[in-house]
Amino acid sequence: MRIERISVRGRMARTVRLLASLCLVAAFAYAVPPAAAASSQQFDVHELAAVSAAVDRSGVVGIAWYVDAAADRVVVTADRSVSAAELAMIKRSAGAGAGAIQTKHATGVFAPLLSGGDAIYGGGYRCSLGFNVVQGSTYYFLTAGHCGKVAKTWYTNASQTTLIGPTIDWSFPGNDYALVRYANLSLSHPGGFTAYNAFVGESVTRDGSTTGVHTGKVTALNVTVRYVGGGTVRGMIQTNVCAEPGDSGGPLYDGSKALGLTSGGSGNCRTGGTTFYQPVTEAASVYGVTVF
Repeated sequence: MRIERISVRGRMARTVRLLASLCLVAAFAYAVPPAAAASSQQFDVHELAAVSAAVDRSGVVGIAWYVDAAADRVVVTADRSVSAAELAMIKRSAGAGAGAIQTKHATGVFAPLLSGGDAIYGGGYRCSLGFNVVQGSTYYFLTAGHCGKVAKTWYTNASQTTLIGPTIDWSFPGNDYALVRYANLSLSHPGGFTAYNAFVGESVTRDGSTTGVHTGKVTALNVTVRYVGGGTVRGMIQTNVCAEPGDSGGPLYDGSKALGLTSGGSGNCRTGGTTFYQPVTEAASVYGVTVF
């Protein structure tokens, strides 16, 4: 049997070649393709408005969108019902402005948070009382418009034996607010709030008859959302606070600042979600009432 004799110099040369080979393999193992560069195309306010209008015209349901002027983009958030083909259609609808669209994804399906049992009951549904308001000596409360749409009269209990009062007016879709008058004078209507406009990044709290109190932050303003089977609403507050069916109409607030009425969203309070709120300032102004 022939034994090959390798000199010390030969062993060193082989070692060097082996190390170089290993380094080369390691370099390929850890190298990753460079991330696709973000579009550097700039869009003025008119172009962004045109892109937002194109998203609207696409007719795709299960999306929410807003113009982020600071980022120079139209942010489109799609729920799980939106297909890749529909997202592609949205971009095609924007034509040359497609580069302005930034797409995000949300868990669940965007829908009004209406449930069919501080709950209010009417028309076979359960919603949540938003904020108490007053005009002169008459007391009312604000709730979601899609709640006011389905019930002419509201009660404090599921058997609908303890009257609260009638729905005076509602607006949905387009907006999502309703006004209910206290007809039962034996009911109290506590206050402690003042209407304010929300701001992005604000820490907020939401209360609802299904899930109780939850907190989060405002993530966008002036958002348009097209609910699955529920119409389109505009000028909404978007947050990462969770909510579930039956929480509709409940209050969104920051301390004593009354900010919004729960409209809809996706997800749940086990895994989280995205939710939308009707600004209280608009509802109070339309009805000529004061949050207290």
